[in-house]
Amino acid sequence: MTQDELKTLVGQAALHYVEDGSIVGVGTGSTVNKFIDALATMKGRIVGAVSSSLASTERLQALGIKVFDATEVDELAVYIDGADEIDHAGCMIKGGGAALTREKIVAAQSRKFVCIADESKLVTTLGNFPLPVEVIPMAAKRIARQFAALGGTASLRLKDGAPLVTDNCQHILDVTGLKISEPLAFESQVSQWPGVVTVGVFAFQKANVCLLGTSAGVKTLVF
Repeated sequence: MTQDELKTLVGQAALHYVEDGSIVGVGTGSTVNKFIDALATMKGRIVGAVSSSLASTERLQALGIKVFDATEVDELAVYIDGADEIDHAGCMIKGGGAALTREKIVAAQSRKFVCIADESKLVTTLGNFPLPVEVIPMAAKRIARQFAALGGTASLRLKDGAPLVTDNCQHILDVTGLKISEPLAFESQVSQWPGVVTVGVFAFQKANVCLLGTSAGVKTLVF
C-alpha cells in the first residue's frame, strides 16, 4: 500500500471511536484530512466538531460539519489527530503542521486521544523528527541558545522566505539533534522556559490509542 492509502485506512478506522450525538475533537494534517473526509459520511450522526486549526475548520465546514469554538464545549469524548512521531508508550512529537498549541489544548479537553498514523511514525525514542516549538518571537534567539546547551540545533521555520506565523501569531523553532528518552521530564523542562508557548512533545497529553497503518492493515496499539 502507498502512504496515502495507509492514511485513508486509518482515517476510516478512527470512525469506530466517534460516538453518535457527540462533538468530536479534530486535529490537523494530511492524515487527519482523510479522517475528516471519512467523518463527513456520518455527519448526520454527530453534533459537530472542535478543530485544532483554521485549515481543519475550513475543511470540516466545506463538508457540512458544524465547527464549535473550544470555549463552547466543556469536554470532548474523543480527539482524533496524527503524529510526526509516536513511541511505544504513546508519547508523541507533533507540530509539523504548525498547529501544536491548539492541538494540545483540544487534546487536554478530551477524555481519549486516538492517534492515527502510518507505521513509519512509530519509533523507539523520540527526536529523529525535528521538534517543533512555538515561541514568542522576542524570545526565539534565547530559546535557541537554551536548546544548544542541550545539544540541539534550533532553526526558525520559514514560509516564502519569511518566518512562518502560526494561527496564534507566533513563530516556530524546529530543533534537531535531540534524543528525547524521558518525554515527560523534557516537556516539563522546556515548558518552563520564558517565551515558549508550546513544546511539540505530547507526553502529558499522550495518545491512549494509536491506529497504525501497516501493509497488513490497521494495527491497534493501546497505551
